Amino acid sequence: MNNTVIIKPVVSEKSMQGVHPGKFTFMVSSFATKTDIKNAINQAFNVNVVSVSTSKIKGKRKRIGTRRIEVKETATKKATVMLKKGEKISLFESGTEEEKKKKKK
Repeated sequence: MNNTVIIKPVVSEKSMQGVHPGKFTFMVSSFATKTDIKNAINQAFNVNVVSVSTSKIKGKRKRIGTRRIEVKETATKKATVMLKKGEKISLFESGTEEEKKKKKK
């Protein structure tokens, strides 16, 4: 069930600001509960999740094609996960931080 809970990580300016204090953001299944999300992230990344906060994102309407037909995007769910102090998820490390680590060695 882990594969169906976590859809993808959210890498944006706002989500990357939360990485330093240990907050990581993921797009998750709209039917996933907070305990499902916690267990999936614990198993997938071998970290200890302290708290999970979720928010539902309403599906927007778009106009596509030459006839400008209106199509509704599906609603999604976003989860922000707080990890135990000192733990990180390697997916969210920026390239500049990795370069700094290489230079130190």
